[in-house]
Amino acid sequence: MKSEIYPKIGFIGLGNMGSRMVKNLCSAGYSLIGYDIDETKCEMLTTIRATIAGDSSQVVHESDIVMTSLRSSDVFFSVAEEHFISNAVDGQIFIDLGTSEIEKTKELACILSEKGATLIDAPVSGGPHGSETGTLRIFVGGDEKVVGKSRPILEVLGEPKYVVYCGPSGSGQIVKGVNQLVMGLSAAAYMEAMAFGVCAGVDPNAIREAVGLGDSWRGEFDKIAKRIIEGKGESLVIKYPELPYFLDAAEAIGFEIPMTEALYNFCKKGSFTMYDNMNRTSRSFWHELTKESK
Repeated sequence: MKSEIYPKIGFIGLGNMGSRMVKNLCSAGYSLIGYDIDETKCEMLTTIRATIAGDSSQVVHESDIVMTSLRSSDVFFSVAEEHFISNAVDGQIFIDLGTSEIEKTKELACILSEKGATLIDAPVSGGPHGSETGTLRIFVGGDEKVVGKSRPILEVLGEPKYVVYCGPSGSGQIVKGVNQLVMGLSAAAYMEAMAFGVCAGVDPNAIREAVGLGDSWRGEFDKIAKRIIEGKGESLVIKYPELPYFLDAAEAIGFEIPMTEALYNFCKKGSFTMYDNMNRTSRSFWHELTKESK
């Protein structure tokens, strides 16, 4: 690496999350070159005195640390296979900030290590607001020594106490899986409970007033009930596009996650009727629960 204190950062993926991250990195004093397949998203780089790359390969060639914030696991590994593996050099660090398949993460880490490079899996939680304010939770997996060198950069993006080293390669993605399943399964449980009452003919406002409006789990149920009453039930997210990542990982270690499997298989019967919070086409659990009552 050219500089241990301020290495040159390359950033691929300038969407809702990535665009905010690069602003924080530049504000912290890092020199940055960025790229997005959508040229209009690259224009913001000039306003923060960052360099616009012509493609992902140029980012790799001109960076000490390459960071990615891409919309899906498939997109990340496609970029990695096409641009990272052939261009990686000794000492280079790659940091995946997205939610990606665990076994593929481990495989890519091994491939890059053969070239002397390191892959860190560092998926984040906190959404655009967390990206804007630099208060993300970051679940970090990879070589502990290299993670230590990268921690100052990660702490620009996340709340330091929530930038947590989880273990060797893939561990960050595993813990992100825990995070996603907590969110997805709990949201699905509240939706299913609400659908039971609504489909049985009870006014959803009465259900919310009786069951929600309180602390702990009642407060979380209330948020779901409110969205449903507002007519936004079909856009509620259960992390459907990512569930196969965690099902595959569980199968690989011989562990069953039956609630996740049941949720995925139930939704899989339906059509793609919504976009999730990462703008990916997804299936709506609420739609599938209530379609027969409409």
